This record gives sequence, C-alpha cells and structure tokens, in this order.
Amino acid sequence: MTATLPALFATLAALPLAGCLSFGGKPPKQLLTLAATAQPQPGVDQTSSAASAIVIQVPAVPQALANTRVPVQESDVAIAYVKDAQWAEPPARLFARVLADTVTARAKMVVLSPAQSFEAPSADLAGELRAFGVDAAQRQAVVIYDAALTRAGRTTVEKRRFEARTPVAVIEGPQVAAALGQSANQVAAQVSDWVASGR
Repeated sequence: MTATLPALFATLAALPLAGCLSFGGKPPKQLLTLAATAQPQPGVDQTSSAASAIVIQVPAVPQALANTRVPVQESDVAIAYVKDAQWAEPPARLFARVLADTVTARAKMVVLSPAQSFEAPSADLAGELRAFGVDAAQRQAVVIYDAALTRAGRTTVEKRRFEARTPVAVIEGPQVAAALGQSANQVAAQVSDWVASGR
C-alpha cells in the first residue's frame, strides 16, 4: 500500500530530529543549595522610609566559579571539581541571597533591587567572590569575598576582604555543601556587621 502524502511528509520531517536531539549527560541525584541562618521575620513589613536601604549586587566571580560545579583547589596551579556535585544555580547568586537575608535580619536594613533604589537613597554593596570551594590540602571549605561598599549619600568606596574556613571531613557533595553553607553564613554575618557599623 502506498503511504499518503501527508503521512510521508510527517515521517520525513521527524527523521532529522532523531539525530539532533540530545538530553545531555546523566543528571545528578540531587542539586545543592544554601540557606541563610539569619532569616527575615515572616509577616514583618519593611519600608525604606523607616530603615536604611541597601542594594546587594550579585558578586563577580573568576571563571572557575562561573558555573554550577563545586571547585576543589588541588594545588596552586590545579583545580578539579567535586564528583557528582552541582549547585541548583550559580554560587554567586546563592551567596548574594544569603547576604541579602543576613543583612535584612542582622542589620535591619531594607534590601532593594537596583531599579527600586532609584526611588530611595541607598547604600550599594558590590564585590567579587574570590573563592567558594574546597581547599584539598587543608580539607577546608573556603569562602573569600572582596566587598566594595558605597554608603548612602556618599561617593567614596570602602573595600574589605572577608574570609571563612570550615573543616570538611569528606570531599563529597552534601558534606561540602554543608561546610560551604557554614562558611558563607560566617562571611555574610561579618559583612552585615560591617555594613551596619557606619550608618
């Protein structure tokens, strides 16, 4: 029996797709994330007219952190990644969210988006996340953040480096994520106290 013309076109159209579609490698069993230990209180209104406001920028990162993998510094010249470990989103965004929650809870400041800051005088916190991974030699989860702060109503920029290290017994996804979460929260608390100190 001869195939109808529409059925033949449908069959031919589907053939190239079989060779073009790729679903990538095997996905990890779980994605890793961070949570701030200092959280804003639910149901509490925040207003920039009653409290100091700040914009927290997503930090810049070196190329080793410009992905969702967890870097391991094996030596001064070699970087690997934790096997089968992957963040739910890039670490710079995870860290910025921890910073925002911590500054809100500890410093009692209103965290605004850049667009919202045009309507209210606010401080600006930018910087670079220099390290967010594992030091294999020291068996430590390391977070290093070079912060640059412009306080509200000022033009001068204050810079300071913040660093925290947490021991890691086993270099595996969940253990590394927990240790990095602890280091990230330590740095966020230090940054929050610094930001609040000059108001």
